[in-house]
Amino acid sequence: MIDWIPIVFVTFKVLVLGTGMFFAIKWHYDQGKKGKEKRAVLRASGKVAAVFMLSLLGLGLVTFVLARMLGLDLTFP
Repeated sequence: MIDWIPIVFVTFKVLVLGTGMFFAIKWHYDQGKKGKEKRAVLRASGKVAAVFMLSLLGLGLVTFVLARMLGLDLTFP
């Protein structure tokens, strides 16, 4: 029974991510057909990239602070 758990979870994950990717691609394709200006698309993608980088920086900072609070050694050899 326990051997089937990874198979079921991985299958579920692939189905959910595959469905999400399909609808994301379809939505972006439909948005492109609407005739948005190239400038607006570039501005929106820049905002998404900036939010991603800020969230990545924030996650790294939170991870670093939590590791220091737990007393982990973070020095390079």
